[in-house]
Amino acid sequence: MPLDLSAPAVSQSIRCDECGSDVAASLLVCPGCRRLVHASELKRLKEDADAAAAVHDYAAELAAWRSAAALLPPGSRQAAAVAEKIEALTRPGGPASRAPEEMPKTGIWKWLGGLGPIGVLIWKLKFLIIAFATKGKLLLLGLTKASTLLSMLLAFGVYWTAWGMWFAAGLVISIYIHEMGHVAALRRYGIPASAPMFIPGLGAIVRLRAQRLAPHEDARIGLAGPLWGLGAAAAAFAGARLGGGPMYAAIAHTGAWLNLFNLLPVWQLDGNRGFAALAATERWIIVLMFVCGWMVTQDGLFVLLIAAAAFRAFDVHAPAAGDRGALGLFAFLIAALSIIARAAS
Repeated sequence: MPLDLSAPAVSQSIRCDECGSDVAASLLVCPGCRRLVHASELKRLKEDADAAAAVHDYAAELAAWRSAAALLPPGSRQAAAVAEKIEALTRPGGPASRAPEEMPKTGIWKWLGGLGPIGVLIWKLKFLIIAFATKGKLLLLGLTKASTLLSMLLAFGVYWTAWGMWFAAGLVISIYIHEMGHVAALRRYGIPASAPMFIPGLGAIVRLRAQRLAPHEDARIGLAGPLWGLGAAAAAFAGARLGGGPMYAAIAHTGAWLNLFNLLPVWQLDGNRGFAALAATERWIIVLMFVCGWMVTQDGLFVLLIAAAAFRAFDVHAPAAGDRGALGLFAFLIAALSIIARAAS
């Protein structure tokens, strides 16, 4: 679960490069010469963004432009120009949020089309498997942070006393993978974030500096956690089917259940971030998907999910346009997690 935090404290004052005046760090324009206080840093950030764009490193390009946006006066011409660059990179279908290509009609994957929704599920899971394979270094990176490792060990000890060593290990790993999904999405959008911090009994959080995010960005960052969590639950379920025994099935069921709970559209849960990007009609589609999930699993959790989603569907502040990409990902997560929860129970 990403947790927004305010920007860290900065020094009392800085020196203007143009006139040499001492300027309060909170000011972005020098009161004496009216020059941008961070002009030199802004020039360097533009060069970094241009260099990243030349090699199609969109995450680095976004990181540079977001850093520049924080140093520009709101409403200024420069701020508007930088905002346009960020929007072009992150809008649905843009380089930083481009969805995987459609299922091919020919080749070795063409037979999946005849399997209907199951074929679509397998096709989407293919991309999730590739993501795990290519993000292996990122998964290990979080374990190099002392705060993550120590809090993970504390959570493991608490869960061990309650449910045993192996189930505790599987649960902690599943939560960790879920949170690293958020970290991966944040990095793709050029937003710095901490490694996960575990809170025994409550899961874990990823801390990030407060950002002004478009609804479609926030939705994909929020839903990335359950998407990676789905991968962890699917791996545990595969282990159960390959002879791992009921312990793997229990880990798969619990992982799927926890990720479904995170789709609850309230507070700072992942479902709330995804729901905020959906138009009213799209929200009712998610309500129906939750109803289908309840029919598949017969789990009481879906009563809470249906009630919360239906309440939010009546919200008059829902965006008019909506986000089909977020809708498709949200619906896919409900379907896939429900199938795993039912099959592993």
